[in-house]
Parts: sequence; C-alpha cells; structure tokens
Amino acid sequence: MTALRTAVGAPAAGTAVMDPVVTGVGVVTRETIDPAGERGAAWFDLRAQLGRGYKYLPKASQYLLAATARALADTGADLADVPEHHRAVTIGTNNGMSQLYGEFDRTVIEGDSTLLSPATVPYFSVNLVGSRVAMEHALKGYSLGVHSPRVAGLEAVEHGSRALRAGRARWLLAGAAESPLDWSEPGSEGSEDGAVALVVEPAAAVAARGGRAHGRVRVRSFLLPPPLAATGDGTAARLLGAALHGLGVSGSRPPVRLVGADDVVTEAVAAALGDGVTRYPAGVGCLAPVLHATEALLRGDAEQLVVGVAAQGNVSVARVTPVAG
Repeated sequence: MTALRTAVGAPAAGTAVMDPVVTGVGVVTRETIDPAGERGAAWFDLRAQLGRGYKYLPKASQYLLAATARALADTGADLADVPEHHRAVTIGTNNGMSQLYGEFDRTVIEGDSTLLSPATVPYFSVNLVGSRVAMEHALKGYSLGVHSPRVAGLEAVEHGSRALRAGRARWLLAGAAESPLDWSEPGSEGSEDGAVALVVEPAAAVAARGGRAHGRVRVRSFLLPPPLAATGDGTAARLLGAALHGLGVSGSRPPVRLVGADDVVTEAVAAALGDGVTRYPAGVGCLAPVLHATEALLRGDAEQLVVGVAAQGNVSVARVTPVAG
C-alpha cells in the first residue's frame, strides 16, 4: 500500500484567528494525581479533590469535575464573562457508567428493582457523565455525549469545535472521562481511569481579551470497516488522505502518534501512514488518544498528528499545533 507523505501548511491568511484554540487544560489520572504510586487504588481522594456532596456520582463524573476545575483555572479567564446559553459541552466516554450498570444488573437479578438506590438510578444513561459539570458551570448551550469506541474523546473535540465555528456557542468544554469496566466484563483489567478537560474558544475572542492559548487541536474522523481494511485495496489510504486534506495537511506530514491495538484496522492505518509513526498501546476506553493529543499540545514544540483507531473501524486524526509550533 502506498504510504501517505504529507506536510503541514500554514493556515490561510485571515482564517487562523477564527479557528477554535485551546485555552485551558485539565488532566486527572493516576499518573498526575499520584505520580509516585503511593496511594494505590485510592489514588483519587474525593474529599480532597471536590469536597462534600459528590459521593454518589459515578467515578467518571467525579474525575471530569476535577479535570474541569483545573482547565478553568488554567485559562486565567472568568467564565462569568460568557453568557450561560453560549457555553457548550461535548464529552466522550466508553465505559464511564460500566461499574454502575453492573451494580444495577446485579441488584435487579439478585433482588428487586425497588432496591436500586435513588441517588444512583438517575445515572441510567451514559450521556449523563457530563451532566453534573454542565449544571455546576451553567453550560446551557450545545451539549453532546459521544461514545464511539476509542475515539469518542477526539470526536468530542471535533464536534464541539464544529459547533463553535458554526456560531452555536462561544465557549466549549470538551474532553473524555473514563472509569474501569465492571469486574464482570471481559477486558476489565485493561480499563482506563481518569479524565481530560479542554477549554476551547474562538481565537478572536481570546485575542480580544488579551488571553493566551496553548494551541489548536483539529480533528477529522471516518469509519474504516474491518472487512474493507482487510482487503488492502487502498481504502485506508484514501480515507486518511481525505482526513488530512480536511485538516489542511499537504506535502510531507509531521510525526504521528498512533494509538491502537493489534487488529486489522490499526494495521491498515499504520501501513497507510508509512514511516514516521510511533505506535502506542490503548487501554479499554477513549482516554488514551486525548491524553496523547494533550501531551503533544503542552510540550509546545513541534506539530504532531495523533491518530486513534478502534478495532470496530472508528478512526480519528487530530492535528495538534502548539502555539509555539
């Protein structure tokens, strides 16, 4: 298969200031909260991180609240300056409610539905991972939960940024939140645990207030069905080429971080990308690709591509451009 070789072109004159830029970053993972590994399974101290009133929230929602607080502080701006109905939120998760659903199932199977806790039953929907964040920060504009395998976090950035460009919002909280799969689910030992929150705003608004940005994270996604990936007929290269074109990448491309597992879709994408690809393992969830994009953004040096791939065929390509890159 012919490898893609593309290079980054500068944004067209007059368009860069209209692009959404990342102004705040918040990361809550075992590595960031407990880097020395001293706390073990109790790495997230709920009372210390959030205070009282959050005990019955799903873990993924707790992580997201803490990550959001960090991202808001990182912006150096006052959210009160943005009208509530102009604040949007898009959150990706695959397994953020898995443990809770396992408890629901066991309670009903082994007992009766009347035994379900009134404090946790409202979280029957995976879309509610971000609900408490939306309530606490009055995010009353565009709201979306994204759940595509592995790439939901990157897709949350993609869909939310599209809403900003379309004028549906003036401020965006985007990211991913995961907690471990229920112990009864296959693969639970490889679960992801944590959250990433990104504050995204129009560049013009940031410039007008004299603020600063970390850079840009632009995303394009597509579906490469496993049967097509297995044919080796060039479909992967064509779809990747279209995604890179949509991201404004042409010529010889920047280095790539490929986040995926050992499956036919990931192998097809890797072959289409060719040289300059560093592969990274992915846990069970959608957190890893967003973590890699965030790390590339905060390093602040060279532009990179982060590609997330799921065995089911979901592929997201993120063009990460640090402000100094």
